[in-house]
Amino acid sequence: MKKTLVSALTTALVVGAASTTFAAANPFSDVPADHWAYDAVSQLAADGVIEGYGDTTFRGNQNITRYEMAQMIAKAMAKTDVSAADKALIDKLAAEFSDELGNLGVRVSNLERNADMVKWNGLVEYTYTSTRHDTNTSKKVKNNDDDLVFRLEPKAEVNKNWDVHARLDADIKLDSDKGHDGTVDLKRVWAEGHYDNFNVKLGKLPNAINLISTTDDPYSGAAVTFGKDFKVTLEGGRLDATQFGDMGRNMDDLLPSNSNDVFKKGDDTVNFQAINLGYAKNKFYGNAGYEHMDGATLVANSLPKAYNNDYKAGKDSEYKANIWFVNAGYRFDHNSFFKAEYAQNTEADNYDNAYSFEYDYKGAQQQNKGSWGMYLAYRNLGQYAAPWSTYGDGVDGGQKGIEVGTGYTLFKNVQLFAKYFNGKDIAADKDAEKLFGRVDVFF
Repeated sequence: MKKTLVSALTTALVVGAASTTFAAANPFSDVPADHWAYDAVSQLAADGVIEGYGDTTFRGNQNITRYEMAQMIAKAMAKTDVSAADKALIDKLAAEFSDELGNLGVRVSNLERNADMVKWNGLVEYTYTSTRHDTNTSKKVKNNDDDLVFRLEPKAEVNKNWDVHARLDADIKLDSDKGHDGTVDLKRVWAEGHYDNFNVKLGKLPNAINLISTTDDPYSGAAVTFGKDFKVTLEGGRLDATQFGDMGRNMDDLLPSNSNDVFKKGDDTVNFQAINLGYAKNKFYGNAGYEHMDGATLVANSLPKAYNNDYKAGKDSEYKANIWFVNAGYRFDHNSFFKAEYAQNTEADNYDNAYSFEYDYKGAQQQNKGSWGMYLAYRNLGQYAAPWSTYGDGVDGGQKGIEVGTGYTLFKNVQLFAKYFNGKDIAADKDAEKLFGRVDVFF
C-alpha cells in the first residue's frame, strides 16, 4: 500500500466533523448575521479585545441591544494595546454605532475614513482522494490524487450598499509538482449590492442556487434575490460546459475513446438560466426551482443514446438540459439536522433523476477549537440530473451509495475532514468507492 494512502487513512481516523458547519447564533437583536459587524465583533471577542459584560462573559448565544453593543465598543476604544487589524475593526464598528456612542458621550469623528475597507481572507488546502471502480473486464480502475490549493479571497467595501469580491486559486498536483497549467487562476470576480430585502450580484460569480444539480463553479452573468423569509432568486449568464467533465461517468471502459471530449472545442459554453423559490424560518427551510442550459455542441459518439434519442451516433448535437429540483431541511435541535433533495432532467431519457438524504450531527466550527461532527447520507446521482453536483468530494455524478463524513477543528482556523463513499457506478452497475481526506488552514 502506498505511503500516501496510509497517510490518508490515518488522517481519516484522526478527524471528526461534518463538512457542513453550523453557524453560531446571532448575538445581536438589531444587526443581521450576514452584516460585516457580526464577523468583526466575533473576531474582537476571540482576540480578547471585547470582554462583553462585567462578569467577562460575551454571551454570544444571547441577543443584545445596539446600546449594549456600543458600551462594549466604547471599552474597546479605550484600549491601547491592540493590533492594527483589531484597531481597524474597532474603527469600523465605532462608525457603525456612532449614534449610540454619541449618546454615551463618546466622541466619534472621521472613523469611516480611517477604517480598512479591504478585507483579505484565504486558505491553504491539502486534499487526498483515492477512488476504486470495478469494470466489465477483469481490470480495476484505480486513481490516487494529492492536491494542494492556495487561495486568496479579497473583499473591498465600496460604500454601505456595495462591495466587490474576488477569488484567486493556485492549484498544485503534489505527485508531479505541477500546477494547473502552471498559472494562478482568477476563479471569480463580482460586485454585490445589498438593499434591505434585495440583493444583486454582477460579474463572474458562484451559483446562488446551490443544490444537488449545481455547484459553486462560476458562471458569467447576474443574480438577484429578493424577499425575507420567502425569497426568490433569479440567475442568468454563460457557463463553461467543460466543468461537467465527462457528464459524471467514471467508467472509461464503457465509453467511446473520445469520451473526455464531450463538448466541441470552441463551442463548449452554454446559456444558463435558473429560478429558485425558497422559504426559511426557525428550524425549517425548503426550496423549489428550475434550471435551463443550452447552446454548446455535443461531439458525435461522445454520448450514448441514454441521454436523449435525438443525440444519435455520428452526428453532432446541441446540448440541452431542463432540470427541476426541490429540497427541504429541518433542524430538530442544536445538534441534529436532516435534509432531502431531488432533481430531474426532462431532456434525458435515462439516468435523468438524482436524490439525496442526509443526517448531520453537530458540526465543525472554524473559530471553535475542538468542535466536531459527523454525517450519514444516501445519494443516487443520475449523471444527467446532477452533471456538476456539489457532492463530488464524496459521491460523483453517475454514482449511488452510502456516504459518511466526519471532521474536527484541530485549532482555531485549522480543520480536518474525511469522507468515505461505498456504492456503485450507476450505468455499469459495478462497485465503486472513494476515500477523501482534507486539511484546511484558514487565514
